[in-house]
Amino acid sequence: MPSGALFDLGWIPRRRRPATARSVLAGEAAAEAARKSSQEAPPAEETEASAEPDFPVVGDTAAAAFFDLDNTVMQGAALFHFGRGLYKRHFFHKRDLARFAWQQIYFRLAGSENPEHMADVRNSALSIVQGHRVAELMSIGEEIYDEYMAERVWPGTRALAQAHLDAGQKVWLVTAAPVETATIIARRLGLTGALGTVAESVGGVYTGKLVGEPLHGPAKAEAVRALASAEGLDLSHCAAYSDSANDIPMLSLVGHPYAINPDSRLRKHAREQGWRLRDYRTGRKAAKIGIPAAAGVGALAGGAAAAVALQRRRR
Repeated sequence: MPSGALFDLGWIPRRRRPATARSVLAGEAAAEAARKSSQEAPPAEETEASAEPDFPVVGDTAAAAFFDLDNTVMQGAALFHFGRGLYKRHFFHKRDLARFAWQQIYFRLAGSENPEHMADVRNSALSIVQGHRVAELMSIGEEIYDEYMAERVWPGTRALAQAHLDAGQKVWLVTAAPVETATIIARRLGLTGALGTVAESVGGVYTGKLVGEPLHGPAKAEAVRALASAEGLDLSHCAAYSDSANDIPMLSLVGHPYAINPDSRLRKHAREQGWRLRDYRTGRKAAKIGIPAAAGVGALAGGAAAAVALQRRRR
């Protein structure tokens, strides 16, 4: 771990895992940041099947729910919406806004993240955020959520999260977006907390480095695994929700995987595995296409610990 990263990961049991060392590090750092933030936070055309058993199970303290963010909980990419807010505050130029807009269009048309595409976003964000204070990002993020993000939350997904909360379970966002941005969104939605990409900071100032790698691909599942271990959860009782085939490893890790507004690859995989599906994009009634399955590891992409477009202000 970089010398400036201030994370105590002693509570995480060490063992061999089918993931890279950087993925494990990113996942464990995200889990630690999520636990800390939750402690600090204020309180389709598918064939409809037979009725599902009651779920989530009220009073099951070994269960929790993990929700992907972009296009699962919120329409579009959180980083793009954050960039819009920063542009309004004159943090960067029109040419940058055009680039961010193209990235958002690409994201929506492709339906899933491209690793090289997201790596470009990550690298530019890391260089831009260096030297800025974490508190500055949090303050701006609160305003931008109200301006651009609140109205883009899918009501159907929000209702699923609330069902878990009403059952007495913890609910976490799991996203490649910066952990600071993800934490703001989780708090505004009344969720427990967020697992997100962790950028190194020293003395409350970003160093321009990541702790591990972006919370995507294997790192996402490692974060869920680490948090479940720390919280004493039984993953076979837990649920996970995502729109992207990139999150199949995370979905496979739990006993109750759900495909939400799925891309074509995830829809196909969900059918093959008998996973449940919900599609809120066309107003179609939520449909069940099978029973939950369990097992697995993994998840990939973008974000640095700040914003897609955060640029140094002129002094």
